[in-house]
Amino acid sequence: MVRIGNIDLGAFPLLLAPMEDVSDPPFRAVCKENGADLMYTEFISSEGLIRDAAKSRQKLDIFEYERPIGIQLFGSDVQTMGACSAIATQANPDLIDINYGCPVKNVACKGAGAALLQDIPKMVKMTEAVVKSTHLPVTVKTRLGWDDTTKNILEVAEQLQDIGIQALTVHGRTRVQMYKGAADWTLIARLKENPRLHIPIFGNGDIDSPEKALEYKNRYGVDGIMIGRATIGNPWIFNDIKHYFRTGERMAPPTISERVDTCRRHLEFSIKWKGPVLGIFEMRRHYTNYFRGLEHFKPYRMRLVEAMRFEELNEILEEITHHFSEAVC
Repeated sequence: MVRIGNIDLGAFPLLLAPMEDVSDPPFRAVCKENGADLMYTEFISSEGLIRDAAKSRQKLDIFEYERPIGIQLFGSDVQTMGACSAIATQANPDLIDINYGCPVKNVACKGAGAALLQDIPKMVKMTEAVVKSTHLPVTVKTRLGWDDTTKNILEVAEQLQDIGIQALTVHGRTRVQMYKGAADWTLIARLKENPRLHIPIFGNGDIDSPEKALEYKNRYGVDGIMIGRATIGNPWIFNDIKHYFRTGERMAPPTISERVDTCRRHLEFSIKWKGPVLGIFEMRRHYTNYFRGLEHFKPYRMRLVEAMRFEELNEILEEITHHFSEAVC
């Protein structure tokens, strides 16, 4: 069994990656329904929490059915990260996660996220500040290194474990790679081979099918897998992978009705959490993903993104159910 502190995650947990503008409570709800074992909030700015910014505060919202759930933090100042960890602890998550992996310019160029891979002593001090500021388990998500000449994850992992982190997730790319090229899991495997490391090691990067999940599980020996972009429009991937592990066969793909029902639940929660205007507006990015692969879907997508009332959206979703079900028949 894989454990983070007192959190039992089962034999081989599947984790939903924290993704900005994606892994909010409405999206997490449908992923939890479909088999995610551990989820995280969108990453939250330490500076935003300290300033009590409304957007950062709202990201602290967690719900009982989501458990176990981690709050992920990022920042560039050691003291501020410690202080915001204490604030996040008051939201009563199951763990605190530190983001040392985000490669995007407006994070890394401000000295946060993957930028800390260029300053390991500061990363260690920051992690120690977070560990000391909370009674909760602290975990870290990071990358192999800043670039091909500084793949330092093997040394970093030992240092972070020694100051108290209780799990480590590694994305198999450097910061310079961003999301390009293939993720390299060979160094992640070497972490698992290190007899000094006793914390769970989770692999992340390029897992987009049950077949690849099983291949990487067996080849690299990780304790679990974190899945990010492949979950967008496909929250069923968690149960699909679990079914494949058990049976060696893939689950049947979701029917049109199942896609519509999941999309509708996502929409309802989005409205409930964000309000009728913002909740509907921010769902627009998800429609194409839920109905990816359907021929001649564009007219429906245009209607979905233009509609501003739930009743109208629900009618369009019902039309999609009938139209595409009949097309399949």
